[in-house]
Amino acid sequence: MSTIKASREIDKIFQTASRAAHPLLIVLAARTPEGRGLEGRVAFIAGKKLGHAVLRNRCRRVMRAMVRRAGGPWPGWDVVIIARQDTAIARPGALDGALAGLLTRLKVVA
Repeated sequence: MSTIKASREIDKIFQTASRAAHPLLIVLAARTPEGRGLEGRVAFIAGKKLGHAVLRNRCRRVMRAMVRRAGGPWPGWDVVIIARQDTAIARPGALDGALAGLLTRLKVVA
């Protein structure tokens, strides 16, 4: 899975991307820059407000598994997924439904 790691790229997505929120997740989606091709990328963010490092790492693992199940990364899109307080304890089906709804709302998937 191709991920976005450079903070300047994530900052640019935060400035230009469309956003959608759900009680379990926040998703930002921006078109892939033209010079980079159509390969989609994903970034996973679990901030310190969530708690200790073990919990933040669990949130990132859960989000990576959720994206794999959803067929990501999506061609032509850079997607940032931000964990919320209940992301680590949510059921996989609830997370999958939340992600699918947010991606549809942002028109990443049909």
